[in-house]
Amino acid sequence: MTQTIAPPAVPSAPSGASGATASAAPAPPVPSALSEPPAAGVTGSAIDELVARADRARRAYDAFGQEQVDAIVRDIGKYVYDNAAMLARLAVDETGIGVFEDKVAKNQGKARLIWNSLKDKKSRGVIGEEAVGNLVLVAKPVGIVGAVAPVTNPIVTPMCNAMFALKTGNAIICAPHPKAQACTIHLTGVFRAILREHGAPEDLVQVLPKVSIDATQELMRAVDVVVATGGEAMVKAAYSSGKPSFGVGAGNVPVILDEGIDVRAATEMIVAGASFDNGIICSHEQFVIVPEAMYDQTVAGFLATERVWYSDDPQVVDRFRAALFPNGAFNRTLVGKSPSFIGVIAGVSIPPNVRVIVLKVAASGRDDLLAREKLCPVVALMPCGSFEEALAAAEANLFVEGAGHSAAIHSLDDEHVQAAALRLPVSRLVVNQPCALTAGGSLTNGLAPTTTLGCGSWGGNSISENLDYKHLMNVSRIGRAITDRVPPTDAQIWA
Repeated sequence: MTQTIAPPAVPSAPSGASGATASAAPAPPVPSALSEPPAAGVTGSAIDELVARADRARRAYDAFGQEQVDAIVRDIGKYVYDNAAMLARLAVDETGIGVFEDKVAKNQGKARLIWNSLKDKKSRGVIGEEAVGNLVLVAKPVGIVGAVAPVTNPIVTPMCNAMFALKTGNAIICAPHPKAQACTIHLTGVFRAILREHGAPEDLVQVLPKVSIDATQELMRAVDVVVATGGEAMVKAAYSSGKPSFGVGAGNVPVILDEGIDVRAATEMIVAGASFDNGIICSHEQFVIVPEAMYDQTVAGFLATERVWYSDDPQVVDRFRAALFPNGAFNRTLVGKSPSFIGVIAGVSIPPNVRVIVLKVAASGRDDLLAREKLCPVVALMPCGSFEEALAAAEANLFVEGAGHSAAIHSLDDEHVQAAALRLPVSRLVVNQPCALTAGGSLTNGLAPTTTLGCGSWGGNSISENLDYKHLMNVSRIGRAITDRVPPTDAQIWA
């Protein structure tokens, strides 16, 4: 059957984000004038000059204490929070992808979430002790961070990277995506003005305004640490730069629905995640696996959200399969596009108020192209005979695409949750939450707030966790003798 439904509601904001109206929290200093970052071309000498300025600024920044650093970091986040709507409009207009209202919620939600996670953390000088080992921990900067920003998140990713870098005493040079240069140049200009208002060197934040592949690769070779949030080729280039690098991997989130759950609540959460910003969040729900006995109930749950268009007609599903994966490769022109736009490409009429397309499939892994990553609001729905079959289907999908990233499960059975965590090659398993809105951290879970989700060795990454400020901080350990410790004998050691 093929059904359409009534107008959608605006999806809930991620991480507790509200609408476009800022709270009554104290505002950051208003920059007297935006300070444009120094211009740079694509030559090595120009990049060398950027790096030299960044190094001088970072050394001067060493004199800033924890309170001064935190005030700067707070004001960067607060600027994005207070100007969420304007920045969302800038991103939509420049990139042509995503949803304005969702970008407003994303800007506010990530700014709030990241500052909340950073504000009480020590990152300067002595940051802690380990009593058992009689160690004292001393924080040091990593140096100059080169940060590559994606077209999918041209506001919150530069914001997040700048907050992490400055929190830990580093300078940062941003390399924007070619289709989002204005966003990054605007942000870095504002961040420089905030630095100036706090008496800090402006060159702690810089940008490549004339972006190119060659310039970005040259930058990655010139800095001390690279944070690459973007496509597979860019991440591989970062790891080939010869510098310590943090990258991401492809997302392709399988979602397992277990018996005994509140199906209506689960489908609401899946739709909230898959629809958010037209599906450009890398951790958004892609492929839902449900017990056969719950299939009709699950379809009813999706339709009850009044935001879903569903089809189980094989010919209709084939049209979408061909539109999404012509010649077997994902159609990049559909990234972040609306269901109605995707419908036009597929030759199927989708009402403009629909937020998610749900398509019935019968196979997973290499047996169906719809089991791959789709950076748009299209979700595959597959019935299965048992929980073991659901795990096998999810695993098959991830080993085709998305290994190391994320999976989701809606379950009340702790043994099933643990079985999924043991079986699936993912760095994060999101339980009973909208994955797209919480895998990058949430006020209601313990995952580190970030915009860079590491995928471990499965995804060719150096970390299997969410990137946060600690990854941009060296730590010296003062090791003193443990005078009250009696060393074990050889007999005790080998017993």
